[in-house]
Amino acid sequence: MAEVACPFCYQRIDGSALWFQCLGKGDADRRGCEPGPDTARRNMTGFTETMRPVFPPPRHQRLRPVRVAWCPACGGRTGIRACPSCHTPVPPNFGETASPMIAMFGGKGTGKTVYLTVLAHELRSSDLRRRFAADIRMTGDGQGGFKSPLEWLEQNVDRMFTEHKLFEATAAAVNGRQNPLVFEWRGEHRRWGRAPVYRTSYLSFHDTAGEDVGTLSGANDLEYVGAADGLILLLDPFMLPGAREKLRLPPSAIRSTEDTIAVVDRLTQSLRASNGVRGSERISKPVAVAFAKMDAFYDKLGQDHPLRQEPPRGSAYDEQLGRATHEQVAALLRDWQGDDIEQHLRMNYKTFRYFFVSALGAPPDYDNALVEPGGVRPYRVDEPLLWLLSLPRFGVVPRQG
Repeated sequence: MAEVACPFCYQRIDGSALWFQCLGKGDADRRGCEPGPDTARRNMTGFTETMRPVFPPPRHQRLRPVRVAWCPACGGRTGIRACPSCHTPVPPNFGETASPMIAMFGGKGTGKTVYLTVLAHELRSSDLRRRFAADIRMTGDGQGGFKSPLEWLEQNVDRMFTEHKLFEATAAAVNGRQNPLVFEWRGEHRRWGRAPVYRTSYLSFHDTAGEDVGTLSGANDLEYVGAADGLILLLDPFMLPGAREKLRLPPSAIRSTEDTIAVVDRLTQSLRASNGVRGSERISKPVAVAFAKMDAFYDKLGQDHPLRQEPPRGSAYDEQLGRATHEQVAALLRDWQGDDIEQHLRMNYKTFRYFFVSALGAPPDYDNALVEPGGVRPYRVDEPLLWLLSLPRFGVVPRQG
């Protein structure tokens, strides 16, 4: 099994050489191990709760993957496996196949928490599960700074969808650590002339504070960016002067006046440094460039513009529609005098694509931080992720066209 990135600490590990966590049951002669602090997990992930000890598989079992082991301290049998680097327990199927890790990157005020909340809500919706015949669920015992995998999402969804409130700025990570949101995507992989197999992929997302990526040193400290297999680069069109001139925005809508190209350049430099990409080469990591808050431009575009048309929601990613959307957004970017962004992406990335997304579906009340009275109506928020998952290197979802 090739190396995979741990979705909790982002270290590259051997998927066939995972450690085990004691269940605390012991054997006939010894009491089970008691929970206690784990320094490695605290240092690498920020997780501070107590947990039972982890241990490597016996030496004679390291030549081949094993699914059960006996704790050397208490003799208890266990099948719970853990990352050998950060000691976080991993799902039962982790390490069996390559699992793409998708990271999200964006500057201050881009709306990353809003976008990630809505995207996570969409991932758990029945619509996506039906479209792709997949079992999609959150996994892990501590995510987003909460003890329960669903606590973070349910709190945020309730705030946005029920109370119609937006969020305060995301707090900066403590010592560079924030727990991620990890999803398990399990689907059927059909093979010509043979019985289908079932593949499980793990998607790990981070909600970073804008301050964490506000400087090159801050961006370099975020290990998940370099470890990720694909990136969603969330950009705020309000940061483009050419786009702002076309809108009547209240001052409270402008969360940052930093040049967008500076945000993109920091990501590029961080990826080059973390992945050892030479200046003569382009970065091979695919990047979905999603322009958020596009509901602000609905009236300017008009009801008949192609970007305003709700795309068909089939059982595969529509490559032809995706290419058309890319060209339409590129035309808007040139109209907004943002052609320096496209030139930078072309010169530094082998694979990138533009997307037009709105997490809320309508402009909010920026002065009072409230969602529009009609409620949250997401528009095309899943397309950046589906494009990444449909790429041949991942093959998690099918593509057509």
